[in-house]
Amino acid sequence: MISIPETPFKNPGEVKAEIRRCDLMSTVFLLLSLVCVLLGIIGEVLVMTLGLEPMSWFLLAVVFSVNAVMPELHSVAAKHLFGIESERKDKQ
Repeated sequence: MISIPETPFKNPGEVKAEIRRCDLMSTVFLLLSLVCVLLGIIGEVLVMTLGLEPMSWFLLAVVFSVNAVMPELHSVAAKHLFGIESERKDKQ
């Protein structure tokens, strides 16, 4: 289970690690969606099923694409919080 800390981030290194992790997960989901699209196109062109029907590959690609957006949104929030903390430290 993931524990929720009292403060969003304890140090800048933690923020950067979180951003890298989110960018990696988003890239993985985007690559999976591209693979699903390619399998769907190849299956449609060859008029054969490559494990699933071509429409199922396209639907999986849509699911992976939607899932790729979620880590990106988390990354944007982390970058925003990191910027706010940097500004706050600069003013002090």
